[in-house]
Parts: sequence; C-alpha cells; structure tokens
Amino acid sequence: MTDTTAATPSAGQTVAKADNYKWYVLTILTVVYTFNFVDRQIIAIVSPAIKEDLGLSDSMLGLLKGLAFAVLYTTLGIPIACAADRWNRVNIVTIALAVWSAFTALSGFAQNAIQLALARVGVGIGEAGGSPPSHSIISDYFPKDKRSTALAIFSLGIPFGQMLAFLGGGWVLENLGWRKAFLIVGLPGILLAILLKLTVREPVRGAQDSVKAPAVSFADGARTLLAIPSFWGLLVAATAASFTGYGIGMWVVDFYRRTYELTYPEITVPLGILNGVVYGVGTFLGGWLTDRFGKAYKGAYALIPGLGMLLTIPAGWLSVWSPTSAGAFFWTAPFLIGLGIYLGPTWALVQTLAPPSMRAFSVAFMFFVLNLVALGLAPLWVGALSDYFATAHGEVKGLRLALTTLGVSSLIAAIAYFWTARRLPADWAKATGGQD
Repeated sequence: MTDTTAATPSAGQTVAKADNYKWYVLTILTVVYTFNFVDRQIIAIVSPAIKEDLGLSDSMLGLLKGLAFAVLYTTLGIPIACAADRWNRVNIVTIALAVWSAFTALSGFAQNAIQLALARVGVGIGEAGGSPPSHSIISDYFPKDKRSTALAIFSLGIPFGQMLAFLGGGWVLENLGWRKAFLIVGLPGILLAILLKLTVREPVRGAQDSVKAPAVSFADGARTLLAIPSFWGLLVAATAASFTGYGIGMWVVDFYRRTYELTYPEITVPLGILNGVVYGVGTFLGGWLTDRFGKAYKGAYALIPGLGMLLTIPAGWLSVWSPTSAGAFFWTAPFLIGLGIYLGPTWALVQTLAPPSMRAFSVAFMFFVLNLVALGLAPLWVGALSDYFATAHGEVKGLRLALTTLGVSSLIAAIAYFWTARRLPADWAKATGGQD
C-alpha cells in the first residue's frame, strides 16, 4: 500500500500557506498604492521647473496639482466602487493601474497648461479605480482586529510613494528635465499591472465577517453610511487632515526652492528620506497603537489620530517659519509623524462600520468628499493665497503665509476626531453585532 500521508498537506500547513498568501496580497497592493502616489506626487516635485518652462502662476499650478486631477478622480470613484462591490476587484485595480500609469507617462509630452491638465485628468480617471477595491480586498483577507494594522501597512504606499517620487524625481529633474520624470515614473506601472493580474486571487466577499449584508443600491448605500454618526465625524476629520497633507505636500518643493534657494537634490533627498522613514513610522504607528488600545476602548481608533493632528500644528508652523533650511527639515519630522497617524485607523473604521457588501462603496464615498475638497482645493487654496499675499509681501513670504493657514484644517481634523471618539463605541457595536 502506498503511504500518501507525506503528500497530503496538514491543516496547519494549509492555514500557514493561506496566512503567507494574504501577506503577499497586502504587499503587492501596497506596492500598487506606492505607484499611485509616485504618479500623483511627481507633479509637485517638478512644479518649479514647469512654472519656469510654461510660465504659469501659482494659482494655475495649484489647479494642475489638485482640481484637474481630483474632479474625475472623485466623480468616477463611486460608480467604480459600486462595480467593485459586485464584480472582480482584482481586474478593476489592474485596469486602473495601467490607465493611470499610461497617462502619467503622457504628461511628459504636454506643451502647455491645457495639455498637462488633460493628462492629469486621465491620471485621475485611472486612480479612481485603485484604492476602494484595494481596501475591500484587504478587508476580506484580514479580520477586524488586524484590519487597522493591515490598512496602515497598505497606507505606507503614501510615504513610500512620496519618498520614491522625491528621490527619483529630483535626480531625473536635475539631470534629464521634468518631461523625462513623468515618463520614467509612469511606464513601470504597466508591468506591475501584469504581475498583479497574474498573481493575486479575488477573495470571498465578506469572508472575515460574521455579519453579512446583501448588495445595495447607491441611494440605499448613501443613506446607510450617513445614518452612522461616527461616519460623519470620520468624513470631516479625514477631509480636514488630508487638506493639510495635500496643501503642504503639493507645495513643499516650491517652498524650499523659493525660500532657501536650494538645488533640487538638496531638497528632494532629505524630503525623500523624511517621507519614507518618518512619515512611514507615523503611518505604521497609527495602525499599531489603535489596534492595541482599541481592544479595551474602541474610541482609541479616533482619539489617537486626533492627538496626531494636534501635533502637526506647532510642528508645521515651526517648519514653515524656520530661518534655515536645516530647521525646516528638522520640524518636518514631527509634523509627518503626526500626519501619518490618522491613515490606518481611519480606513479601518470605514471598513468596519460599513456592511461587507458596501466596503468599496464606503471608501469611494469618503474619497469623493475628501479628495474633491482636500486634493482638489488644498493646492489651489495655497497657490491662490500665495499669489494674493505676494502682492504685498513678496513671493517668499506670500507662500509662507499661505502654508501657515493650514493649521486651521489640522485643528478642525483634531476636533472632529475627538468628537468621533465619543460616539464610536456604540456605532462599532451596532456595525459588528456586538462582536470585537
């Protein structure tokens, strides 16, 4: 008789294999998200060169960095997410990645502001299909008590993407020009899309949840989410926090170039390290702390991000008004730690509070408001105020004054998170059927 015991995997081996695979899925989706932010951030890095080459005002640059990208990005996000709550999410992310990568590369061929704006619109169309399905996939691989950490790791795509954009984009800009920068960061995403499609399996929808819900219409989904007090608080808090982040992030290279007259490598290398390491630490710390303290008190998922946003106010002002570039870089570190903390907990709460069949929709609904206001308007807000203040104070002080106003959005975010923390325990219990 043939002994088949050795050829048959044990239950423990099967579980270990599945556990390893879910971490692979998280890793590759994090890499995809990293490419998302490389392609999104690169325009902020080459901004001074575009301003000089095409003769644009700060207001027009703010429009290109934000609203031109955000309008279709936010508008298309909801219908794509509704499709993701019913169709294959891996296919949607794959197509989205290929589209936004191609349009990023095409941005390098723009000859004027209109052509660059159209290319940015194309990037926005592609990126609309990235995050909501990815959040939904991750939440079907990881249980609720690990979800904040998993989504914090996924959110590391933001600091990692910014780091790569700063380091790579700065070098390319200095040596090859701003047009080549778009080409070099855009084309690799098409190869990543092929790898994603070939190696990532679509998970069972709602596999990690005991509370199931049928698919819902757009109107029913909106009513369901807006009936949850904590969701309202998260919506306001995340929008205000992102307003601060995009307002600074899309103008930081212009700020250092204009204020301290540094070369591009002198700006992008320290910023790349700070974003990749310090911002990354803050992002991971937010997920780890909230999963740890959230076991005893669910309100910690909002309380800790609120404390992080309070930290960004003094750190941000000290950075912007530092008389030296070394001081500005130094105070950027605590600012980025505070800013990174909210990412993982916020998206984990959105996934927990929403029914399993609405996860991609809930993320897209948040992104619709968040990105239209924060990504769409924050760069324009800073650019327009910079032009306004420059008439009386000059370009250097004008940009400083404009960036200082972002302390208000950080304060709004902190207050909204504290408000949410008080209501979260009851809403969590209702969403999970009383289970942790």
